[in-house]
Amino acid sequence: MEKSKVYFTNLRAVPNMNLLQKLERLVRQAGIAQIDFKDKYTAIKIHFGEPGNLAYLRPNYAKVIADVVKSLGGKVFLTDCNTLYVGRRKDALEHMEAAYENGFNPFATGCQIIIGDGLKGTDEAYVSVPNGEYVQEAKIGRAIMDADIVVSLTHFKGHELTGFGGAIKNIGMGCGSRAGKMEMHSDGKPRVRSKVCVGCGACVKICAHQAITITDKKASIDHTRCTGCGRCIGTCHINAISAAWDESNDILNKKMAEYCWAVLSDRPHFHISLVIDVSPNCDCHAENDLPIIPDIGMFASFDPVALDMACADMANQAPVISSSYLAERLSKHNNSQVQDHFCSTHPETNWQVCLEHAEKLGIGSKQYELIEI
Repeated sequence: MEKSKVYFTNLRAVPNMNLLQKLERLVRQAGIAQIDFKDKYTAIKIHFGEPGNLAYLRPNYAKVIADVVKSLGGKVFLTDCNTLYVGRRKDALEHMEAAYENGFNPFATGCQIIIGDGLKGTDEAYVSVPNGEYVQEAKIGRAIMDADIVVSLTHFKGHELTGFGGAIKNIGMGCGSRAGKMEMHSDGKPRVRSKVCVGCGACVKICAHQAITITDKKASIDHTRCTGCGRCIGTCHINAISAAWDESNDILNKKMAEYCWAVLSDRPHFHISLVIDVSPNCDCHAENDLPIIPDIGMFASFDPVALDMACADMANQAPVISSSYLAERLSKHNNSQVQDHFCSTHPETNWQVCLEHAEKLGIGSKQYELIEI
């Protein structure tokens, strides 16, 4: 099998070539113009950052990619789907406010924001997964599936459940609707936290399957009736309903790869990852810890599997930043010969499972040729 091409540029800058100009040169040399963008709706999938977290990608980078797509004739928008957990991005209104707060607005990025799965995270399309082992029909934000082309712009960082968050996670987990995220994280059925529930009945009214009842001022969900749509999570104003979060990390990684394939299959796609501010945890946290390694650079490829592999390889070759969470873990366990920064940061994770499953599905190849520009 021919190796996939992954293009890379470092973060050195000079007066006549700043980082934004280097990013544009990177994606153009990586071949983004090979895609026919003319009058095509193009979704740039990005994480807008949970307010309080400062490790998310600056909107300046998004503007570069949006401007490139527009120069090629595309109709471009930035997008992400609502979160499953409690936070500032749980519904489209708060999500857009959070994005604006973090600098993502049409004046800064040159394009509009569309929340992929609608107001309450329930505007979804059911998409078949070619050769899916765990998921036969993924639940993807409808606006993302309405796009003709998908471009991922990813902040590569650590993650407490998947090892790291790269292009596959940005697409697979990020494009899932609330029900889709629930399917990846659990058996697909929400739970009621009885200690928090006040029995207001809002969840009963929103449930289309008569799966929720109120007894002694507490809601309960009949999982034989529940379809896992997640509407009750979105409608609960006190966040008493949540996913079970009971899926194993390995199966989560595989489901995430299958959701990624549902999004990408049968349409043009292109991927960019920035290995900077590599915090130990996801940008969904309302805080970011000290990076575990120094900044590496910017990568681009048509193959998200090869892209994630290249990012992981170069990240693992980098030194550990002293006083970081990873350094503390290594010191505590007397392990100075770290082989994998991400598994050492979160020992219960194995990111290789995701890439191996993605390769098996046919998304791409772990074998790559790194081309430095």
